[in-house]
Amino acid sequence: MTATNHDFEIKKTDDEWREILTPEQFRVLRQHGTERARTSPLDKQYDKGTYACAGCGLPLFVSDTKFDSGTGWPSFFKPIDGAIETTVDKSLFMTRVETHCSRCGGHLGHVFNDGPAPTGQRYCMNGVSLKFIPG
Repeated sequence: MTATNHDFEIKKTDDEWREILTPEQFRVLRQHGTERARTSPLDKQYDKGTYACAGCGLPLFVSDTKFDSGTGWPSFFKPIDGAIETTVDKSLFMTRVETHCSRCGGHLGHVFNDGPAPTGQRYCMNGVSLKFIPG
């Protein structure tokens, strides 16, 4: 279930999502889970390409915006225009900005204001919520 009230283009039941996602993808994308740091091979992936939503395939980030944040999760300083939506996340006794795929509403991670220039933002993404497309 997504924390937004937005009417997303792609809508599926939990059972339909479970048919196409791994259990870990379902936990992160559909139940707002977080993968353990340093477990995603995408954290150290720096080849040219596009990072898309693992749930619906929407392109979210290009490799030119990826950087090593040292956090253990894939990090980017800028999403593709219109690809990301945000909500306020007040879990874990703090307020954070949660990021979602704008097409299916899948939970991707959080965005923080401690990233590099030119945006100063760090989109800290769960690697399991992403699919890397070389090119």
